[in-house]
Amino acid sequence: MEIVSILLYIILFLSTLLSLLKKQKNGIHFKKFKLPPGSMGWPYVGETLQLYSQDPNIFFLTKQKRYGEIFKTHILGCPCVMLASPEAARFVLVTHAHLFKPTYPKSKERLIGPHALFFHRGGYHARLRRLVQNSLAPQTIKKLIPDIQGIAVSTLESWAASGQGVNTFYEMKKLSFDVGILSIFGHMERGFREMLEENYRKVDKGYNSFPTNIPGTAYQQAILARKRLNRILGEIISSRKEKRLLEKDMLGHFLSFKDENDEKLSDEQIADNIIGVLFAAQDTTASVITWVLKFLHDDPQLLEAVKAEQMAIYDTNNGGKMPLTWEQTRSMPLTHRVVMESLRMASIISFTFREAVVDVEYKGYLIPKGWKVMPLFRNIHHNPEFFPNPQEFDPSRFEVAPRANTFMPFGNGVHACPGNELAKLEALILIHHLVTNFRWEVVSSESGIQYGPFPVPQQGLPARFWKEPKQSRQ
Repeated sequence: MEIVSILLYIILFLSTLLSLLKKQKNGIHFKKFKLPPGSMGWPYVGETLQLYSQDPNIFFLTKQKRYGEIFKTHILGCPCVMLASPEAARFVLVTHAHLFKPTYPKSKERLIGPHALFFHRGGYHARLRRLVQNSLAPQTIKKLIPDIQGIAVSTLESWAASGQGVNTFYEMKKLSFDVGILSIFGHMERGFREMLEENYRKVDKGYNSFPTNIPGTAYQQAILARKRLNRILGEIISSRKEKRLLEKDMLGHFLSFKDENDEKLSDEQIADNIIGVLFAAQDTTASVITWVLKFLHDDPQLLEAVKAEQMAIYDTNNGGKMPLTWEQTRSMPLTHRVVMESLRMASIISFTFREAVVDVEYKGYLIPKGWKVMPLFRNIHHNPEFFPNPQEFDPSRFEVAPRANTFMPFGNGVHACPGNELAKLEALILIHHLVTNFRWEVVSSESGIQYGPFPVPQQGLPARFWKEPKQSRQ
């Protein structure tokens, strides 16, 4: 018995010693790496006040100039590591994406829906992303061109007919919403569409408001509207199932999907992803088209060059009597470069949030588990090393493809926006009909940028539109 006891003690001692050595080794491993340089600001609030008391881009650029391309801060209640180089963005979003997860405030997840694909990673995310990508692939969206043209022309006609100035960004949001509805549901019954739009507007209004359940607040109203949206979408889904319609739109893809276990998506999963797609499609697309109009307005010579390119297509289509084709939208090199440069200059998605799921080492620095990680797309897009004279609007810089990972207007990696081709198609179609049939002028003297949260021209670019006489279109 004594021998057995001694052996047990020896085994226990050795196992304890090995455990201590392992911990010590791990400790030494992580002690080799230090946190990135930077400031964590005041207790609790960090540097949130500094961020929101100025243009956020100035905040990030000042930090980068002082600390370099990787630095730490504390904003919105979270310790963060900021990354301002193409290599670092690729590290987080592509090559080592498994070490990071998407992260959003719970208040926003509650409004969009917890099953929306951009809240997830792994198998579920991959399956849903493929579904959305297939729904928005070129071979699918090219069939939507006649309907998108109808929406664009109707919108422009209504602006011109009003004879008054409009908030360009707000009107572009409505246009992008209509295109989003088209891509998800195809042609929808008017009653359903009006109910969807009414309640979606309330959710949209409350999305960036202070999250509180106090009755009457924008957030509480948004929560109630989101519940109504669930019921409305439930009715639409049930109707589609009862009619056994095999539509090729996004809803059709969702309804026909089965995973490897022959499991279908639940109605709640479908509803959350519909709302998610609408959110992803609306503000970003509306923002970039608004910026395109501003940049063209501010450069008459560029506007005339774009108009000449579009008039050649207009004339080919018998004075605009024939609809645009997919091939024609692929043959607008200057207009396409204008859209690309607008995406770079405005950098609608200035950064993205990730969270380290383990302790991560990058270039000798430690990114602790649980810390937020933010690749700064705007800093990269405005880096003179990659884009000379970055504050100048110069579409010619896209005559040559940008260096890899220096231009990421739709993100990068498995969480990049799957609807980027639809967004660009929508912009090209609207520009075509705008410059060939209309004129516009900005009616506000205010310059600068406002954030809500996406960057848009001040006051949403108030502008007046009018129909151009036929004899002036040549």
